[in-house]
Amino acid sequence: MALKKYRPTTPSRRFMIGYDFSDITKTTPEKSLTKFLGKTGGRNNQGRITSRWKGGGHKQLYRMVDFRGFDKLNIPAKVAAIEYDPYRTCRICLLHFADGEKRYVLAWSGVKVGDSYVCGDTAEIKAGSRKQLKDIPDGFTIFALELTPFTKGKLIRSAGSYATIAGRDEATGAVIVKLQSWEVRKFDEKCYATIGKIGNEDHMNVVIGKAGRQRWKGIKPRVLGKNMNPVDHPHGGGEGHSSIGLRKGQKAFNGRRVAPGIKTRHAKKWSNKFIVSRRPKNK
Repeated sequence: MALKKYRPTTPSRRFMIGYDFSDITKTTPEKSLTKFLGKTGGRNNQGRITSRWKGGGHKQLYRMVDFRGFDKLNIPAKVAAIEYDPYRTCRICLLHFADGEKRYVLAWSGVKVGDSYVCGDTAEIKAGSRKQLKDIPDGFTIFALELTPFTKGKLIRSAGSYATIAGRDEATGAVIVKLQSWEVRKFDEKCYATIGKIGNEDHMNVVIGKAGRQRWKGIKPRVLGKNMNPVDHPHGGGEGHSSIGLRKGQKAFNGRRVAPGIKTRHAKKWSNKFIVSRRPKNK
């Protein structure tokens, strides 16, 4: 996948960088694997805004991606197409299985039309094969990793991401995985993961360039609390671009103190026992 730059015909075009979509081989999705989800505009079932700065955006079809794979054990498939998915940063592959079924999976780096795909213990040790952690050698990179066995791949699903198998705990039968955040964590050896790393690595280099492209994605402009009225935010009020006027630090929209930073993870979580070493504070 390559990026393209634009001629500086306007100020917003000058630094804009987008996809050239040269890696896409099929422009229309498989109709049987799509559904329409609709949009909420950030509102709940009572019509109240519970998630701010959402609204509008281009109409999208959701592609039903298979994050499991273990219900098609040892059934070979071929990559029929590489497609764009508006709901995720990476590309997706359309698979044609030997039994006639079609499915979408996340596209791995270096995938090409005609490549083989197998999920199970008979799969080769190569990029794109989906196997249990116990069958993947140390040092290999993986993605679409399950948190608990026989659920679905929930970790490492964005463009260019991967984790590395760092070792094994023979006493408990766990596999030690180093994530990109540098957190080292234990996983059950029966968890499934796909070998390789997710493609579309250049996604991190895309420059939006103008506010309109954010609106196409359904993202509305964020407004600073200190630019609001006192009734709308704890930072509101004052003349012009004034300070927040709080000695004890910043507050969130609901009035909770957030400075110097609020942790969103519970301290006593059942899964703490699986963490070998936490990520550094600067990560």
